[in-house]
Amino acid sequence: MNNNDNKSKGISGMNGDTFKDIEKLETDLWEAADNLRANSKLTSSDYFMPVLGVIFLRHAANRFDAAHRQIEADQASGKMPKRKVLPADYIARRSLYLPEPARYDWIMQQAAVSGADLPKLVTEAMTAIEAEFEPLQGVLPKDYGIFETKVLEDLMRLFNSERIRQATGDVFGRIYEYFLAKFSIQKAHDNGEFFTPSSLVQMIVNVIEPDHGTVFDPACGSGGMFVQSSHFIEQEGGDTAKKVVFHGQEKNRDTIRIAKMNLAVHGLEGKIAEAITYYQDEHNLAGKCDFVMANPPFNVDLVDAERIKGDPRLPFGLPGVNKQKKVGNGNYLWISYFWSYLSEKGRAGFVMSSQASSAGHGEKEVRRKIIETGDVDVMIAIRSNFFYTRTVPCELWHFDRAKPPERKGKVLMLDARNVYRKVNRKIYDFSPEQMQNLAAIVWLYRGQQQRFLALVRDYLGRICTEGAAVPEQLAPFEATLADLHGRFDGLAKVVDGHAGLDAAQKQALAEAVAELHEAAGLYEADANKLRGSLAAFYKTYAKAPPDNNDAQHAARQTFDPVAEATRGLVKQVDLIYKLAARVADLGADLSLAPGNGGEGRGEGAYDRRASGRLVKQLDEARKAAVEQLKHTAYVHRQVAWLQERFPKAELQAVPGLVKLVDAKEIEAADWSLTPGRYVGVAPPEEDEDFDFEQTLRDIHTELADLNKEAVELAAKIQQNFEELGA
Repeated sequence: MNNNDNKSKGISGMNGDTFKDIEKLETDLWEAADNLRANSKLTSSDYFMPVLGVIFLRHAANRFDAAHRQIEADQASGKMPKRKVLPADYIARRSLYLPEPARYDWIMQQAAVSGADLPKLVTEAMTAIEAEFEPLQGVLPKDYGIFETKVLEDLMRLFNSERIRQATGDVFGRIYEYFLAKFSIQKAHDNGEFFTPSSLVQMIVNVIEPDHGTVFDPACGSGGMFVQSSHFIEQEGGDTAKKVVFHGQEKNRDTIRIAKMNLAVHGLEGKIAEAITYYQDEHNLAGKCDFVMANPPFNVDLVDAERIKGDPRLPFGLPGVNKQKKVGNGNYLWISYFWSYLSEKGRAGFVMSSQASSAGHGEKEVRRKIIETGDVDVMIAIRSNFFYTRTVPCELWHFDRAKPPERKGKVLMLDARNVYRKVNRKIYDFSPEQMQNLAAIVWLYRGQQQRFLALVRDYLGRICTEGAAVPEQLAPFEATLADLHGRFDGLAKVVDGHAGLDAAQKQALAEAVAELHEAAGLYEADANKLRGSLAAFYKTYAKAPPDNNDAQHAARQTFDPVAEATRGLVKQVDLIYKLAARVADLGADLSLAPGNGGEGRGEGAYDRRASGRLVKQLDEARKAAVEQLKHTAYVHRQVAWLQERFPKAELQAVPGLVKLVDAKEIEAADWSLTPGRYVGVAPPEEDEDFDFEQTLRDIHTELADLNKEAVELAAKIQQNFEELGA
């Protein structure tokens, strides 16, 4: 389950192509916005909050429009009485109510009027939103007067394309995160400490399941923990506003503004205080939290030991004090805080430096005391490159102060370093299925076998759905291929009887056409057989996918050869396209004189331009067909991944992945909480979906990126030398 798993079309609806599209969209938006900044007198620091404000305004407009459509539909269907619509109706649908002057479309209409003061209009829009929604008062950026009207208009139009207007919350979340990260890289903000990758946040949410009570993030950054918690509650059918209360602390005032904007645009509220958690407990929540979540700054070494030595939130003592009376490393201050904030039934999940789980000296002593509480629940090792601004690996720690007696002294060690999806050369994350599969291991650890079986059942149902879509996606490919066959056969006849062509040219074309026919014949037989197999599987399992383990294994084994055939057909589809393109290229290179069956002025047996267009059409149809075939095989692979590792639908040790350890084992390992020390090494796996050509393309792309970076770095070095007078 490695970087080849970026072909998923899963729970979030994002498939491999979607991620490539989002990545390109992010890059295009950033480059365009950054070019606007470069062509103005503004610095990154000037530009940072206003640009996030524009993204906020566009996202708010999208959510408002979606909520408006939902309200109209609910009133039309009778789900909602036909009365005057109130702002609360929008809030209930996770949207801000936007008065007309705050609506993106209205602002853009005004901007089209000659002489309109766009900076003033946007500033007034922000003021109107604050007046409508009290938690945002004093939060939104209003310094749009720093923009020249043309620069601001170009920026607003950038986020007003049809594609952006149709973007969902998931896509906007990615764009928002991307801009936060890029600004942090440019040193416009606090080194990205306010920003946690959403897949890590969601993984924490999946483990601790924050569905009620007080949810606290003492290093809340941009509020991502709260947003993902809300997603979890809603997926479970709950109402966030009725289920939880969000509290946060954050030291940076601008970051608090970002967090409040992030919450508001998702229709959420939270009590976020400006505070340095090392020294302040503004909400007085010690011992009162149902859930604690955070991504604190790693390895901080400047905390004043004198100010915190009597803090009741540090029941395990200080992890070590240096000669300057500073705590040598703040990691275990945070870890102690997270434990201390929990109620007797509370759970915590947080990101931590991978160094912390095996740190020695005073840190080991604090760790020992925490382990002896029996509350350490799940440890998950994450590989490097999950952060936008840091390449270091990390670990996700989880506490549970309400563990049942049979699990009280045990810790689930989960090494997820070999589980990832490659988003681009520098960034990895988890696919929705990977996150679900890792969560399923935690379910087994907690004795929740039915949830594990329900996930497998869902996958089997999705195999039926994806498989049923295959014939529809193959049809355009086959129709285009049939059209090309007719044209190529006509071309072959013309060439065979053409006096002006030599024997070698004729033979090359004849062999290429024959090879295409042979491949197409094999494809037709295999495609028909696959259609039958997919239809038979659908007929057997679509209405009622099995929900017991034995029947699920039988269903998966039934599909094993079908999945193999699906992967085989992908190779055949790709081959046919290459052969068709080769015939078209050979035809385009031939000199066919008019009057001998050649093109002449567009008359004759072979139309090169039309064939060229059809080959491009065949390529598009190929991509769609291949993607659907891969989706089908991909979902099957999720079932296989789970069943091969947990054949009895029960937790068991899996080398290189997971092991349940007890306190004696941890003590024997010097109180280490590093999963890799316990799970061992996984045997090498043969990747059945390895794509050699795609790998070569990836290597080529990476090399091109590195070359580009090298040129830019060389230019910067040269510039620095010139500025130094060298």
